[in-house]
Amino acid sequence: MRRFLLQNFLCSLIFLLFVSCKTYQLTDVKPIPNSEKTVENLFFSSNKDYVYKCQMEVYGNDISGILIIKKISDSTHRIVMTTDFGNKMIDFEISENDFKLNYVLPDLDKKMVINFLKNDFQELLRKNYSVNESFQDNLSYIFTSKMGNKIYYLRKNSNNKLLSQIVVTKNKKEKIDFNFEAKTPTFAEKIEIQHKDFKISIKLFQITETE
Repeated sequence: MRRFLLQNFLCSLIFLLFVSCKTYQLTDVKPIPNSEKTVENLFFSSNKDYVYKCQMEVYGNDISGILIIKKISDSTHRIVMTTDFGNKMIDFEISENDFKLNYVLPDLDKKMVINFLKNDFQELLRKNYSVNESFQDNLSYIFTSKMGNKIYYLRKNSNNKLLSQIVVTKNKKEKIDFNFEAKTPTFAEKIEIQHKDFKISIKLFQITETE
C-alpha cells in the first residue's frame, strides 16, 4: 500500500512539474505585418479618479473594498483602497520604477501581499509596449512585446480596436493574465487580474465613469 501511495505521489508530482513548466503558446493565429510599432494601455491615462469596487482573493482569504486610482504625474499614480465604509486599508504611490507606501492596515502589512500589489499594479499601469510581432485570430489582433526575460501578449478586439487582454509571461511561462472589458480607450468598466502560479486574483468593477 505504501509503495502504491508513493508511486501515485511521484506521478502527481511529475504531472504538476510538467504542467508548471509548460510554455505559453498562441494557437490558431496567423502572423500579420507589424502595422503598429507601439501598443498603449490608456485605461489610466485620464487625470480624473478611477473608482472601482475591488474584490481580492489571496490564498483563500477574501478582501473587498473600494479602490481609487488617480494619476498624479505623467509617470506616477496614487492608489488607495478603503473599506466600504471609507476606512483606509492601503495607500501607495507607484510608477514603473518606484514605489512609495504611505499607509497599510496592520493586517495587510505582509511582505508577500505588498510585493504582489506592487508588481501587479506596476504591470497594470504600464503604458507603452514596443511591438515585436503581430498576429491575428478570429476575434483579436495580438501583439508581442519583449522586455528582459518577459514577453507580453497584448490583445485588441478586432471590432472596436480596444485592448482586451494582456498576458505576462516570464521565461516563456504564463504568469499573470489581465482581462479588460471597455467601451472607450481610457476606461475599463471591468478588470480581472489572475495569477497562474499563485492563488491570487483581483477583480475591479466600475463605480464611477471617467471620460
